[in-house]
Amino acid sequence: MRHRSSSSASVRRSESRVTNVKLSQVGVIVLTLVSVPCIGADPYKIGVVDPNRVVELSPQYEAAGKALQVEVEERERNLRQQQEQITILQRKLERDSALMSESEMQRLQNDIRSRTRKLKYAQDEFQEDVALRQNELRTKLAKQVREVVVELAKEQGIDLVITEGLVYYSPRMDISDLVIERLKRDSGNK
Repeated sequence: MRHRSSSSASVRRSESRVTNVKLSQVGVIVLTLVSVPCIGADPYKIGVVDPNRVVELSPQYEAAGKALQVEVEERERNLRQQQEQITILQRKLERDSALMSESEMQRLQNDIRSRTRKLKYAQDEFQEDVALRQNELRTKLAKQVREVVVELAKEQGIDLVITEGLVYYSPRMDISDLVIERLKRDSGNK
């Protein structure tokens, strides 16, 4: 047993070193490409995109939010109605329990429990559906943004576009506004 665990720990350390070496090699390659342009060639152009700002300011994001809201409203209304029905039954039980027979009271309590369970299930299902739909809309928008970024990079002659994990970048490298404008233009064409 000890031999296996030390062997697997050794493999994990080895894999970790390989991953670190690969990441550092990628970093060196990117830095080399950025800092040493080919002799006789134009310097590389790098663009930066703030994906959060692009998404939040795009008309597609606003339209997707409105579409989701329309989809959600009917189900929320239905859930509220179910809750109101349960509340009415609970009030009836509190108010009339002294006048009810034991079997009537038991039947009403069972009905309230059953409705409460169904409501809880419907609420959970609703939350899952909303999260799934939000994910679908986010994925669709991310794809649109990616397509616009690639299109702009080609048009502008940008060699490398970086999106996340940046510590600093010059505002002149930020093409987020161009991406937002293109998304606005594209949303008007549809």
